[in-house]
Amino acid sequence: MKNDKMKNQYRINEQIRVREVRIVGDDGSSVVPTREALDMAREQGVDLVEISPNANPPVCRLIDYSKFLYQQKKRQKEMKAKQVKVEVKEIRFGPQTDEHDYQFKLKHAKEFLEEGNKVRAYVFFRGRSILFKEQGEVLLLRFANDLEELAKVEGMPSLEGKKMFLYLAPKKAGVAKKSQQARDREASEAEAKEVARQQQQAAVDEKPANGGLFANAKISADALKKLTEETEDEG
Repeated sequence: MKNDKMKNQYRINEQIRVREVRIVGDDGSSVVPTREALDMAREQGVDLVEISPNANPPVCRLIDYSKFLYQQKKRQKEMKAKQVKVEVKEIRFGPQTDEHDYQFKLKHAKEFLEEGNKVRAYVFFRGRSILFKEQGEVLLLRFANDLEELAKVEGMPSLEGKKMFLYLAPKKAGVAKKSQQARDREASEAEAKEVARQQQQAAVDEKPANGGLFANAKISADALKKLTEETEDEG
């Protein structure tokens, strides 16, 4: 059934009833009358296959139809294999999660996002701990901020029953926004490098000064030698 559906997806040979078509191939493309294109297909022992019916004129290829269907099926398999299945990974917190546990879960969330998965973080309020819902909201907002480089927030923290949820989706590669902490760190590193560079430059600048003294001493010696020679000549 699937193969029949694919076969019926394309018009071939006499099914193509337009006045002219564009033939594409390895050597480029050309617009020819449909009748001429059919004659070319017969001469080459292949089919005239319409691959883009909505173009003006429609685009066709000269190719064995069975081979063409095989190529299309193979291409679809490759595209399907490349599609990344996005999963939603859950991260659970308590309203009073300690720092060590927080960092451990933050690390896992980063791994999930880097793999292209979404993250659903939530704080579970057990019993009277619902009184600390503001504390849970602060925790989730901190979590979102710490993942700013890798994730975008799909929904602010919201309370659903005894759980407060935060939904995060991975950012596209290459457009991750740096957090303020990362920008501050890079600025500090750049400043430290600039100070080191200036100190190194200052050390280098001292060497030409010594070289200048040596050069001046050499010039003075040459001048004294010349003066002595002139005095001897006069004597």
